[in-house]
Amino acid sequence: MNILNHQQSATERRRKNVVRIGIGTVSIVVLSIMALFPPYQSITPSGPYKIVTARHTYIDPNRIEEFNDSGENRKVNAVFWFPDNAKDGKNFPLVVFSHGGLGTEDSNESLYLELASHGYVVASIGHPYHAFWTEDEGGRITFVNINYFQELQQENAQHDKPGSYRYYQQWMETRMGDINFVIDTILDEASNDSDGVYNLVDVTKIGVMGHSLGGSAALGIPRQRDDVDVVIALESPFLYDITGVEYDEFVWIDEPYPVPVLNIYSDSSWGHLSDWTQYARNYEFLIDAPENVFSLHLPGRGHFSMTDLSLASPLLTRLFEGGQTSRDREGYLREINLACLEFFDRYLKNIDRVQEMKR
Repeated sequence: MNILNHQQSATERRRKNVVRIGIGTVSIVVLSIMALFPPYQSITPSGPYKIVTARHTYIDPNRIEEFNDSGENRKVNAVFWFPDNAKDGKNFPLVVFSHGGLGTEDSNESLYLELASHGYVVASIGHPYHAFWTEDEGGRITFVNINYFQELQQENAQHDKPGSYRYYQQWMETRMGDINFVIDTILDEASNDSDGVYNLVDVTKIGVMGHSLGGSAALGIPRQRDDVDVVIALESPFLYDITGVEYDEFVWIDEPYPVPVLNIYSDSSWGHLSDWTQYARNYEFLIDAPENVFSLHLPGRGHFSMTDLSLASPLLTRLFEGGQTSRDREGYLREINLACLEFFDRYLKNIDRVQEMKR
């Protein structure tokens, strides 16, 4: 037997085995991804407007990026969904959205599409290092900061209120700084008659909203600025309203909430508002609601079903929420989206009524 041919045959067999193993590994990964993120049909928006999207990245001259050592100014991403309005020249209310603790700028795209199709300019912020990932206008991806990720896992308001309060302050400073900066940038561009989406913005009608941690940041914005007219929070505690900790209890700001606000809850939090201490203000507003504070419980699903994750990955959503649900995912999102649309239609487009409530 030719030794050289034998060695070549053995080498060839090893090469083929490596290829087979590689193909098998890739197949398993692909099948796993397909199982986690199967193809799905997006929810068709119900409004009359066709929708255009745009992605922008803004550099904040007043803030240095704290999540790396580059010394560069913080960059914030914003993705817009807005009516294709080349013909009639209308201006539309602005709605700014902040994603959840590990969300992305497209986390509630079905909601953005629904609002834009009915005549809103929606700007969804990708918070760098707070988002699971976010993409800038040049295609650069920024992933979540590991220290921030660990903070989310470690925070426990039941057992360490001072520690939670420190986290809340840090998170709100970052999130609300981004929201304020994006709003200011949009308003500046609109006042300078900049091209594109900015020409469509009605600078006198501004709403903010968000999911989870992003909703908490949105809830704090009217405490800082008086040009925001309405807020919607998707299962979010009033973290900005916590001003300290005394005798192992949170201390809350003692001022009326300044604008109309809609708090929407799933089954994940609804039964815990009275015993989750960071939700004490939510519970207060539930049992003794001011005339401008509204609460809506949508049963049958949980926290992550309030985002499009339930469309993109039903399996992950069930895992995160702890089991089966009694509502179909599309119907649940449609109900959320409709509630948000109706609230903005009533309290943002009807700006005179909003001003009356402010007075």
